[in-house]
Amino acid sequence: MTQPLKVFVIGGTGAQGLPVVRGLVQDGKYAVRVLTRDPASRRARELAALGPNVELVAGSFTSEADLRAGFAGCWGAFVNIDGFATGEAMEMFWTVRCFEIAAESGVSFYVHGNLDYGIKLSGYDSRYRCGHYDGKGRIGEWVRLQRAAAAKTTDGGAAAGMKAALFTTGPYIEMALSPQTPMAPTVERDEQGDEVVTWRLPLTADGGVPHVSLDDCEVYVRWLFDHPERADGMDLAVAVDHIHYADMARAFTAVTGRKARFVDVDLDTYWRGEYWSAAAPLQTGYTADPNSTAAMTIKDNFTGFWRLFQASGSNKGIIRRDYALLDEIHPARIRSAEEFFRREDAKAREQGRGSLWDVAANPEPILKIHEDGNLSRSRKI
Repeated sequence: MTQPLKVFVIGGTGAQGLPVVRGLVQDGKYAVRVLTRDPASRRARELAALGPNVELVAGSFTSEADLRAGFAGCWGAFVNIDGFATGEAMEMFWTVRCFEIAAESGVSFYVHGNLDYGIKLSGYDSRYRCGHYDGKGRIGEWVRLQRAAAAKTTDGGAAAGMKAALFTTGPYIEMALSPQTPMAPTVERDEQGDEVVTWRLPLTADGGVPHVSLDDCEVYVRWLFDHPERADGMDLAVAVDHIHYADMARAFTAVTGRKARFVDVDLDTYWRGEYWSAAAPLQTGYTADPNSTAAMTIKDNFTGFWRLFQASGSNKGIIRRDYALLDEIHPARIRSAEEFFRREDAKAREQGRGSLWDVAANPEPILKIHEDGNLSRSRKI
């Protein structure tokens, strides 16, 4: 019997990592070694329950010894470091070391969990600077340059022949139904006294969020590992669509029959909101040094975040996607907010959680930082 190809995963217990691991081990072609700070955590146990092809190893991506042990004997790697833990500067350093140690360890195929390099795409306009996007995007470009250099190596170095690809995502569409996210909904009363799901966001009339379905990540990343020759050097940038929240509200009403609305607010109003006014002065990376001149506040980080989407509507602005390519790779992908909501409504009913309305009215955390309560560890800067 053919032995499964072993893949080392960093970020496996995160929102994106869970479906990525699930997709890799679904049929026995791959075995996954997941690095986790706490193998006894709920998310780690959820991965372990996928079967014998999931190996949990305790450790940290900020330890070279742990990285060397993790990459040892692995054919592939999927690396998606949590920038909200490290902050922009430390994420960049440790992502570089991950790539270098993977190459040194003889890994054959490497996937970098990426985000759009927004400040570059904007023409280096600092109004669009978003630390957790730019940190990943800078290293994504570096990974592709190193992979090209490695392909030209002729002296038999360890890096020779290591293929690499980027997997570029964006805000998960599940975040539109989750608390404490930048696009978290509230249930308010309208002029008639009716309950209405409300998104008060600084998107402007022409904006659009290239939302990503987490379940679709399972298929996309599996495709990359199944096609290393074609994927080598590729930046697979994925999304459901560039979604405006007026369309999000219409889709919610179409699925539930209940009222929903998008209220466009300016950035100053957004940052005066009850939750975000308290979060605004905190540092983006909860383990980062608040005295570092590289530290960035949540307000500064997410101001750039929203400006990127204000300037990306209809897939014509700063952040763009090749939807024809995504249709080719994943013909059954989610293509609209309404498709997503119908799927989530069906899921909720199957799981005994009620309807989509109940999910929106009683939202649960989707991001690991919120489930673990780590945002409270951030300090003011």
